[in-house]
Amino acid sequence: MKNPERRSGASRCVSAAGSQGVRFIGRLAVALLALGTDGCAPHRPVASRAPRPPTHPSPGATPSRTTPPPAVPGSYVEEGLASWYGVPFHGRRAANGEIYDMYNLTAAHRTLAFESIVRVTNLKNGRQAEVRINDRGPFVENRIIDLSLGAAQALDMVAMGIVPVRLELLAGESPQVGNFAVQVGAFLVRENAERLAERLEKRYPPVFIVEYDSPAGLFYRVRVGRVVTQYAARQLAEQLRSEEGVVPFVVRLDE
Repeated sequence: MKNPERRSGASRCVSAAGSQGVRFIGRLAVALLALGTDGCAPHRPVASRAPRPPTHPSPGATPSRTTPPPAVPGSYVEEGLASWYGVPFHGRRAANGEIYDMYNLTAAHRTLAFESIVRVTNLKNGRQAEVRINDRGPFVENRIIDLSLGAAQALDMVAMGIVPVRLELLAGESPQVGNFAVQVGAFLVRENAERLAERLEKRYPPVFIVEYDSPAGLFYRVRVGRVVTQYAARQLAEQLRSEEGVVPFVVRLDE
């Protein structure tokens, strides 16, 4: 609410009868003119406090994270081998936190953002299905997507198990930007994961270990790096493959 205008007791316009009143008003007007004040004009409102100076981020402040722009439909196309998974993963938590239902049209992908919608085409028979990314994987070389049983049934690939497919991103965040790392190993014994992490930390920091509770037991995944583009992650993966002899997997970091 605006502050009320200030008013001086001497600024009220007064009318009086007789020469004495006229002389008084005249003297009052002269005094007000000498002060540079209009006798009957309203004064400008006065702010209750000085305006705030412009604010700037403090040194070392962390900038707010912006959401990557959505991908243009059809701008991301990938071809490779698809597999599918059901029991014993059915009823367990997927990587995005929801309970995995193998009859829904969902899939696991290593780098596409959660909630991305992907059209999958079976290159053997031309059948298609649209799936939602809700899990991470497959961590098997030469495979690009792991489909739910429901999606595999839609593509008529259950019996074959593995088929060549084409992926087309229909909706979701840009697949090229985000936070990415390179997975270089997964161990059931934590000490083995720690030994590998300690060795790689000297040349490729940061290196960290992520736990994964699978139906086969608790795995300790060793991951290297934290970069903001998929291109940079792939370069790091090839460097690790050639220099360390590992089988690397570029993976999006979801934390």
